[in-house]
Amino acid sequence: MKYKIKVCVLLLLIFVFTLVQYVEKANGPVLAASGSTFEQQLHPLLADEKLSGAVLGISIRQAATGEVIYEHGGDVRLRPASNMKLLTAAAALETLGENYVFKTELFTDGVMNGDVLTGNLYIKGKGDPTLLQADLDTLATVIKNKGIKTVVGNVIGDDTWYDCERYSVDMIWSDEGEYYGAAISALTIAPNEDYDSGTAIVDVTSGMKVGEGATVKVTPQTEYVKIVNLAKTVAADGKKEIKIVREHRSNTITITGTIPVKSSRTRQWVALWEPTVYTTHVFKNALQAQGITHVGFVKAGKVPNQAKLLATHDSMPLSQLLVPFMKLSNNAHAEHLVKEMGKVIHGEGSWETGLEVVGNTVQSLGMNPTSLKLRDGSGISQINLISANELTKLLYAVQAKVWYPAYVHSLPVAGDSDRFIGGTLRNRMTNTFAAGNVQAKTGTLAATSTLSGYVTTKSGERFIFSILFNNFVDGDSITKIQDDIVVLLAERE
Repeated sequence: MKYKIKVCVLLLLIFVFTLVQYVEKANGPVLAASGSTFEQQLHPLLADEKLSGAVLGISIRQAATGEVIYEHGGDVRLRPASNMKLLTAAAALETLGENYVFKTELFTDGVMNGDVLTGNLYIKGKGDPTLLQADLDTLATVIKNKGIKTVVGNVIGDDTWYDCERYSVDMIWSDEGEYYGAAISALTIAPNEDYDSGTAIVDVTSGMKVGEGATVKVTPQTEYVKIVNLAKTVAADGKKEIKIVREHRSNTITITGTIPVKSSRTRQWVALWEPTVYTTHVFKNALQAQGITHVGFVKAGKVPNQAKLLATHDSMPLSQLLVPFMKLSNNAHAEHLVKEMGKVIHGEGSWETGLEVVGNTVQSLGMNPTSLKLRDGSGISQINLISANELTKLLYAVQAKVWYPAYVHSLPVAGDSDRFIGGTLRNRMTNTFAAGNVQAKTGTLAATSTLSGYVTTKSGERFIFSILFNNFVDGDSITKIQDDIVVLLAERE
C-alpha cells in the first residue's frame, strides 16, 4: 500500500512538472513566430559575422503588461546614441508640459523723436531652437509699425537666459562645424523648417562656363559669414567634388573643389561660431528690409532693467516641436530642452542642472538612476550609458501619461517616405509588415547603432523593444539586422 502511494505521488509530481513546463513554454520568454520560436529565428541574425566581437543589448516587453518576454544582454549598459532623446523628450513633456512655448523678446532703452529711435534695440532669446528669419522679419515689422525709420544705437543680442557653455562636455572638436554639432545659445536661428538651429545653409552651384568660379549662396545671408570661394566649374563630364569647411573659432567658410557645368547643386548645413551674434545680424538685416536705417553696431549684450518690452514671439508648442526633434533626430533641440528644464526647475540654464532634472524625471518614470550615465540630452556623447531593459522600462511607463500621444507621434514611422512622418526610418523596413507600423527612435554613432520603440504584430499584440549594438567594426548592414529582428516581431501571428 505504501509502495502504491509513493508511485502515485511520483506520478503526480511528474504531472505537475510537465504542466509547469507546458505553461512556461506557452507564456514564458519565448515568442512563437511563423511556426518556430522567436528565439530560434533570432539566433542566425545575432550570429551574423558583422556582430562578431560586438556588444549587444536586446529587450522586448509586452506593451500591455510590461513583462519582459525576451532579453539578450538586457541589463548591460551600452551607448544609446540618439536613443538618449527618448529620455530627454519624456522628461521635457513631464517637466515643461506639451503646451510649453519658448519666447523671443524685443526691447528698447531708447526714445523716439519723430521717426528716429535714439537708443539700443535688444533681441532677447529664451531658448527657442525653432526661430526662423521670418520670425525676425515679423519682429522687425513691429518697429516699422511704430513709425520708426532710423535707429541710432546698437542692435544687441541677449543670450543670458542660458549659461555661456556652447558645447556639451564630450563634444568632439571635429564635429564643431557639422550641423549635428551646432553651438547652443539661448538666441539662435534656424535656416529653414528642418530647424537645424545654429546653422546656415551653403549652396554651391556651377558657373555659366568652364573655368569660372562656382556660385555660392548662404542662407540666411549676412556679413557675419565670410565665404572664401576657391571652387571651379569644370566640363559636364568632369568630377563633382566640393568640400565646405568652416575654420575653427571663426565664421570663415572655405569652399574648394570642382563642380561640372549645369550639374545639380551641392548643399551643406554648416554650424556657425557664436550663433548669438549671427542671429542679431540677421535681425539687423530684417530691419533694413523694412526700410529702417541702422546707425550703430551689432553685438552681444544684456537687456538693462529699464528697457521697455516692444514685442514677443512665441515658438510652436512643445508637442509640435517634438516632431522635427525626434523625427529628424535634432541634437540641438535636445540640448536646448535640457538647458530649458534646468532654467525652469533650478533657475539655471546649464547642462548640469538640466541633466539633473532629466535623471530625476526618468527615475520617477521607473528607470533605475544607478544604472544610467547621462552626459548630454542628444546622445552624441560616447560616455552616455543605458541598458536595453531600462529603455523598454521607460517606453512602458510613458504609455500611462497624458502626453503619451504627443510622445509616440513624434517617433519615426518605418517605411513612410514623408520626412516628417517616417523621419530617420523612412527608408527602413519598407515592403514589410513593419512598414507604417513600427514607431521607433534610431541612434547612430561610430561603432554604435540603436533602435527602440513600439511594434504591433499581425495578431494585434503590441510589443516594446530596444536593440542596442555597440563596438562593431563593420557597420555595413548593421541596421538591416535590427530591422530583421523587428520585422520578426511584426509578422508574428
